[in-house]
Amino acid sequence: MAKLNVQDLDVASRRVLVRVDFNVPLDAEGKITDDSRIRASLPTLDWLLERGARVVLCSHLGRPKGRPDSAMSLRPAAQRLSDLLSRPVAFLDDCVGEKVEQTVKIMKDGDCLLLENVRFHAEEEKNDPAFAKRLAACAELYVNDAFGSAHRAHASTEGVTRFIAKSAAGFLLQKELRFLGDELANPARPFLAILGGAKVSDKIAVIEALLDKADALLIGGAMAYTFLRVQGIPTGASLVEEDRLETSRRALDLAAQKNKRVFLPLDHVVARRVETDKLDKKGRKIVEFQEVHITDCASIGEGLCGVDLGPNTVAAYAKAVATAKTVLWNGPMGIFEDKAFAKGTFEIARAVAASGARSIVGGGDSVKAIHKSGLADKITFLSTGGGASLEFLEGKTLPGIAALAEK
Repeated sequence: MAKLNVQDLDVASRRVLVRVDFNVPLDAEGKITDDSRIRASLPTLDWLLERGARVVLCSHLGRPKGRPDSAMSLRPAAQRLSDLLSRPVAFLDDCVGEKVEQTVKIMKDGDCLLLENVRFHAEEEKNDPAFAKRLAACAELYVNDAFGSAHRAHASTEGVTRFIAKSAAGFLLQKELRFLGDELANPARPFLAILGGAKVSDKIAVIEALLDKADALLIGGAMAYTFLRVQGIPTGASLVEEDRLETSRRALDLAAQKNKRVFLPLDHVVARRVETDKLDKKGRKIVEFQEVHITDCASIGEGLCGVDLGPNTVAAYAKAVATAKTVLWNGPMGIFEDKAFAKGTFEIARAVAASGARSIVGGGDSVKAIHKSGLADKITFLSTGGGASLEFLEGKTLPGIAALAEK
């Protein structure tokens, strides 16, 4: 990397502000249901603490809209991190102010402190310079190890670097850039990209960028229906982005020009979507899926919507994956949240794991599928980035990385 790395810093007895990504899922009781993002920060934190740094951690959690919300407190993360590090991790109920400054002053070598959710202050997302300066006041050095937030120019990811002498990349950030950057710049071939999720608009720029790198693309999830509609295939009541039809057509034309194959579903699991009078915990009407069945072709009948890949599609995609030497996967293949429609996503997870290819998986649901299927140890790299991964693959400059000091 051209950027300064954490191992380039002299951290002994120095106060180091580390931007981590502890945006972890919590259940109704405030318990962490998946600590993989906390675990991902351990190499950097262990390295700093073993060298006598005084580590101050900051992160966001959820979308508290710029004000304190106890349901999105980072307190549970402090306890979980303490268990994982096998050492005390202090917690403060704010991230700036006199209490923070006084606490940091009395820290000793090897101490670790987690600050409260930076998004409890509206100034965080506004990248307010005064707020960034207050956050920087607690540190002499800065380390960004939150790749998942690196695409946001916020106070804790970009603004703070203006007020701290040296800003460097942590081990996780370095690893993300190596796999998503260097590894995919010169991949072992065939290089196959699997893209899913709800919207073409979220992935169209990635598709266009990957057509220069990948040998073939496999499209699943609701975004596939927009591409099928472009080809004149009936999609029933499936989610189709009408305003992205022409963009999707251009992408398919570009693939043809570059002689790159784009795989689209051959059959589907379909259902009739019915809005009931029942309400969920948030007061929204509960949707039920009725008349669930598998189509015998790519067409979807009137009033029905696609909810998952059909078995013929799964078989075709798995066969393609088996030939790959490099696989990039981002996005689920169906309505993954409903167990009844998660089979396609799980089958693709199994195919990627069994392929023996160099495999990089990113996006929350894709990573969740890998973990749930017990195949995480079969994947070369699980990215912690969602939007950050996509923007990086598009070739965009990520503010949180651009702001770091040059070597």
